[in-house]
Amino acid sequence: MPKMKSVKGAVKRFKVKKSGAIKRGTAFRSHILTKVDGKHHRQMNSSKYVNASDAKKIKEMIA
Repeated sequence: MPKMKSVKGAVKRFKVKKSGAIKRGTAFRSHILTKVDGKHHRQMNSSKYVNASDAKKIKEMIA
């Protein structure tokens, strides 16, 4: 049986932390950010964590 290939797009987008949580980036950060108020713009700079219901699928794609 051949090995499962990882999904390269998922490998580039997600990181698994030591605790097992999956770190992700924030969407809608590329351009036209003058319309976004400052508080929301600052919140988008911080990294977020994937919901536990999606974590299992993402771990399968990465491994």
